[in-house]
Amino acid sequence: MRVATGYYTLPKALLVLLSALAAGCGDSSSDPSSAASGTSTTPPTSMSAPPTVSTVSPRNNAAGVAINTRVVLAAFSEPMAAIADTTGFTLTCAAPCTNPSATLSRDATNTIAIFTLTPAATLAPGTLYTATVTGATSLATGLALASPYSWQFTTGAAANTTRPQVAFTFPATTIPGPTLGAASNTAITATFTEDMDPATISAGSFTVTCSAPCVSPVGTVAYSLGTRSASFTPALPLMANATYTASITTVATDQAGNAVAGNQAPLPAASSYIWTFTAAGVSAPSNLAVVSTSPEAGQAGVCPNASVNASFSAASGLQMDPSTVNAATFTVTGPAPASTSVTAASVTLDAATGRIATFTPQSALTAKGVYSATILGGSAGVKDLAVPGNQMANVFTWSFTVGSATGKCLAPVVLASVSPYGTFGGSAGMTNSGILSVVNGNIGTIATTTSSITGFNDTAGDIYTQTTANIGTVNGTIYTCTNSTTGPTAAAPNAAACAIATQAQHDAQSAYLDLAGLPPGANPGANLAGQTLAPGVYTAPSGSFAIHGADLTLDAQGDADAIWVFQMASTLTVGGPGAAAPQSVILAGGAQAKNVYWQVGSAATINAGGGGTMVGTIISQAGATFSTLGNTSIVTLNGRVLSLNASVTIVDTVINVPAP
Repeated sequence: MRVATGYYTLPKALLVLLSALAAGCGDSSSDPSSAASGTSTTPPTSMSAPPTVSTVSPRNNAAGVAINTRVVLAAFSEPMAAIADTTGFTLTCAAPCTNPSATLSRDATNTIAIFTLTPAATLAPGTLYTATVTGATSLATGLALASPYSWQFTTGAAANTTRPQVAFTFPATTIPGPTLGAASNTAITATFTEDMDPATISAGSFTVTCSAPCVSPVGTVAYSLGTRSASFTPALPLMANATYTASITTVATDQAGNAVAGNQAPLPAASSYIWTFTAAGVSAPSNLAVVSTSPEAGQAGVCPNASVNASFSAASGLQMDPSTVNAATFTVTGPAPASTSVTAASVTLDAATGRIATFTPQSALTAKGVYSATILGGSAGVKDLAVPGNQMANVFTWSFTVGSATGKCLAPVVLASVSPYGTFGGSAGMTNSGILSVVNGNIGTIATTTSSITGFNDTAGDIYTQTTANIGTVNGTIYTCTNSTTGPTAAAPNAAACAIATQAQHDAQSAYLDLAGLPPGANPGANLAGQTLAPGVYTAPSGSFAIHGADLTLDAQGDADAIWVFQMASTLTVGGPGAAAPQSVILAGGAQAKNVYWQVGSAATINAGGGGTMVGTIISQAGATFSTLGNTSIVTLNGRVLSLNASVTIVDTVINVPAP
């Protein structure tokens, strides 16, 4: 199987009024860290290690990177001095490709280096790029990186025209709002569906306000590359019982310059994202703890391509502070006895809960090697988003042993250029019915007849046979080998778009073969309903899988990089018994939609009666159908549906393409 490897810092406000609360955070008497079976030790009083790179974007070994990407990013474990010139942060490609010209800057917290292509520069399609950081030094200590940090990514053939959206907020967004009971001494956060340009996340684009007699708070705005989240940290506690309005404006853009699509206007327009909440008083201090790890302490046979994960407890539903979860506070060493530091491709938090930290090694671990993972506690260690942040009392350490790269060691399938597509209609096309369908991503087909794609419009202004009853909004681009009804490609098919669709078809076929070529996995029975499945490969015993009568739960058990592959020679049917009984796939324990794959030998039918939430990338030989004509209960797919040889039909369906 082809695999891909690799994958805000919040400034610390000086809160005099809350200093008494902070004193309670260091009490080790109630620290429950031992629940994860690791070892707790007293944290060091100071750190003088060189700074490290915590995560980058585009991700290490990413494929299908948009050719209109304008910024390349490297996030560090601490605030850094300005890199003097572009010899200290380079982006190179092999001839005849020309290295792009750029300017360098930092985000407001000085923890993210921003390599911005000049207006005339572009990325070449289908090209391998190498990014290297050499000239970065710590603002506090003057120490430089221990060694140059390099990573690679490959561009696709298409541009990114999908507007970023807000996926989660803290406090949570409720409609019509306000959300009640938010603590007065916590940061306000918003997590996006894709990586953003940190230069556009600022006090000008992210505000928190209230009406008199309440005084709008002064705060610090920062962006976390590892979680794709923006934070507003108030300098003083919010006023109890006051209602606040948080707003992110269209100044905020992704790495390609697409402005945010908020909740103030329908797609495909850009608009602000606004939500309201009511403060409920200051939350008491509480110690953090590591409650579980993956691998577990003492575990043997760990996959060489595994990431290392730790799940935290946090008070009052708080997320962890991304600025404190980095390659300085979460480290891995090994193999014993040498126990050298393992270079991280990334150290990140999961977007859904903000409580699962993942250390992804840049290279595979050594088979039979013993490794140790350490999470730093104390004042210099990890904290949550309370203000001041709650912390772990002690350093937490655990060890594990790496095994061989056996069949159970799954890695993500390389989707390459088809990864940004929400639907792909293969050689047959796509049809939408209803006015509620939204695809947050691209759609495409290599079909050549105008009637092969109906009921859709995209951000470029192309409309394909829409009626007042059939309007499907594509928050991205429609790539076809035919012409639209109206819009830029109405006069004739676009040859470049057809070439892009053809490459996507090829990459979807390759991914299908990769999935089908995996050795058969466990037999969970033909009906997956009511089951909770661990990561792995599952093969349909009689050729078909169904989810009938109850939901299916996929439990990552704390491993945010866990993979599921479902192989079936024939059909996939979700929903029922009876058309009016929708079923869903539930993600638990840090599971992510981007890591779930359904290889379908014939056709897929998803919730024929409408409703329900499906998860993962469905790649079928003979098409897929979501809901049926006349239903208005929205079916949600957090994933993709890619058909190779037949059409995809959706009815009032929302498709959210997972971030890479």
